[in-house]
Amino acid sequence: MLRLAEILLEPRPTEAWAQLRQIGVEEATGVLPRSFVDWRAHAPEQPWAYGPLALYQRQVEDAGFRLTVIEDNPPMDRLRLGLPGRDEELANVLELVRNMGRLGIEVLCYNWMAVVPWSRTSPALPARGGATVTAFDLDVWEGAVAAPGAPVAEELLWETLGWFLERVVPVAEEAGVRLALHPDDPPLSPLRGIGRIIRSLDAYDRVFALDDSPANGMTMCQGNVALMTDDLPAAIRRFGAEGRIHFVHFRDVRGTPERFVETFVDDGPTDMAACIRAYRDAGVEAPLRTDHSPALTGDTVVVPGYPTLGRLHAVGYVQGLLAAAGAG
Repeated sequence: MLRLAEILLEPRPTEAWAQLRQIGVEEATGVLPRSFVDWRAHAPEQPWAYGPLALYQRQVEDAGFRLTVIEDNPPMDRLRLGLPGRDEELANVLELVRNMGRLGIEVLCYNWMAVVPWSRTSPALPARGGATVTAFDLDVWEGAVAAPGAPVAEELLWETLGWFLERVVPVAEEAGVRLALHPDDPPLSPLRGIGRIIRSLDAYDRVFALDDSPANGMTMCQGNVALMTDDLPAAIRRFGAEGRIHFVHFRDVRGTPERFVETFVDDGPTDMAACIRAYRDAGVEAPLRTDHSPALTGDTVVVPGYPTLGRLHAVGYVQGLLAAAGAG
């Protein structure tokens, strides 16, 4: 069964939180409480510490949601690049995983995008009826300067990911937390001189071969995976049947990895109803959130891709698909 768990990007409850609860969303994807300050502490606690995370969870619960996913992490680039200081970064990630387990937070969504995060070249491209969407164009991107630390080879990233999984998976198993590795966005390599490795279905097969624990899974980010295959429902069925889909990002794109635009969930090239049926048929039990929605006229946009009104449209569409497929 898929369960809606919309992301809460704001540090405290807002009207957008209330609107999500009003339309029937019961679970939440959270971020680390970086604005937390405990005046009683001798030194500020890190947001992945138990105290801040527990208070954040209580805040989310007081707003009417169950906190199911953390889609955030402590700094990890030293881990990804194998640099001095990676042991300290690893300790912070392990602390987060253990604290999530203590609090009953089920899923950690993380990525292996070193230095260069998810990237777009346009935050507001005109779309249907004057709405705006995010887009990526490699021709524009290629004019960007090399990233700090470039070049970074793909094989280094595979080595460091294996080192990380060897240490984090046993802790996740013990804590009862499922790890959900997000694909690279966009699924291209290199970007600004930095290699990218989680950009194909074969890459995920390699990830799961590194550690076959059931705790080692993926975020099925449909927009990214749709750029990796011509048959997204088949990919969902395969990884779903293997028990690897721990979290779902529900969105669609039109184009290629080198040049694409985000779309409304009802206006892209992917058969989204077939995707929902694929999750159902594969027996996927996971939280799902809408992702990178278009912004409507008069919308409030906290972060590009996360407008208030556009997301409400996407959530309602997903609710209809879930009900029609008997998958929710």
